[in-house]
Amino acid sequence: MFILMIFTSISLFFSLLIMMISSLLAKKTILDREKNSPFECGFDPKGSARLPFSLRFFLIAVIFLIFDVEISLLLPLVTVFHSNIFYSWMFSGVFFFLILMMGLYHEWNQGALEWAE
Repeated sequence: MFILMIFTSISLFFSLLIMMISSLLAKKTILDREKNSPFECGFDPKGSARLPFSLRFFLIAVIFLIFDVEISLLLPLVTVFHSNIFYSWMFSGVFFFLILMMGLYHEWNQGALEWAE
């Protein structure tokens, strides 16, 4: 038990020593504060939280998620090409794909995919 306590104390001491040395050697300055601040999705983290965000960014993210799910649903159709219910799977796959394409065409027709005006 005593040996375990000694090894724990030594490992704690060395880890604290390494953390202190790394914090002393780090090149952090006040001047790099803006450069090191997080910048995500076009939001300013130091700004007001009540500003409205871009609806176009949200729409593009939703369209990406929809087509990502579409691919994960259509890929298993490749494995059932040699099964007995090929035409049933093919019909449902094409029908699913056409619904998504009509939705994409509607978004494109409404101008939701255009960034510049």
